Amino acid sequence: MEANQRLMRLIRLAHGMVDKPDIEKHRQSQDQIGELYKRVKEISFKPLEIKGMKCEWVSLNRAHVHKQVILHCHGGGFSTGSSLYARTLTAKLASYTAMEVLSFDYRLAPEHPFPAALEDAMKVWDYLMKMGYGARDVIITGDSAGGNLALALVLKLKEQKRFLPKGLVLMSPWTDMTFSGESYVERRDMDPVLSIPYLEQMISDYAGKKDLKNPYISPLFGDFTGFPPTYIQVGSNEILLSDSKKLASRMEEAGVKVRLDVFEGMWHVFQMAPFKTAYEAMDKCVEFIVDDLMHF
Repeated sequence: MEANQRLMRLIRLAHGMVDKPDIEKHRQSQDQIGELYKRVKEISFKPLEIKGMKCEWVSLNRAHVHKQVILHCHGGGFSTGSSLYARTLTAKLASYTAMEVLSFDYRLAPEHPFPAALEDAMKVWDYLMKMGYGARDVIITGDSAGGNLALALVLKLKEQKRFLPKGLVLMSPWTDMTFSGESYVERRDMDPVLSIPYLEQMISDYAGKKDLKNPYISPLFGDFTGFPPTYIQVGSNEILLSDSKKLASRMEEAGVKVRLDVFEGMWHVFQMAPFKTAYEAMDKCVEFIVDDLMHF
């Protein structure tokens, strides 16, 4: 029990979720964690700029898949996070799938509130299309707010009657900024990473006084008819547990091929951590991408 409590404290510290976070220091500390991945010899990190936006290709330093790519949307409450910090996931995705992963530094709130992040995601999608990839050559992944952004991106593509990606992989997606799910009450004292005050601040910074039921802000309220196959992972101890469960239910109702895995005792985006359950979760992501999607 004591060891578990120490782990929970370390997790909270790593994520920097305190009542009154210094956003700039939080961003810097996350980037420092990402910088550690430069030492991973099997992975290559290549910088890229798309219309003035910093991006990064992540790939294996050996034979890997070129035809299909992963587009990753990083988390951080729309106020923190970067392609550097995203290496905690993008390096694993590249290593486990042998696919190239593209991550991008979308503009952050409060300096750049909604819809800046979505506009930037569209820029990266358009870049991939101009590079010669087809929509079905792309798998979109996202964690936390990045899961929100991934869903919003596909909703926007659908609205514009464009081709949609081959599939979605979402880790602890933040889908409902209205806090309508029961886990916001039932898990508020169990979640070692997120808190209601933190989420409220992120919502204020990102969405301001806009309608929180706008599907591009809370994708849970979107129309998922025609969506590509989707795989969702979430921890049982998360405040956002209901966001994933409700999303899976809404997608099933819309006829989407969706799979939800709830990992017992796990916390928000536990896949970042270097331990057995995180590795097992990544194995399941690969199973979905390589086996399920490639035969769809």
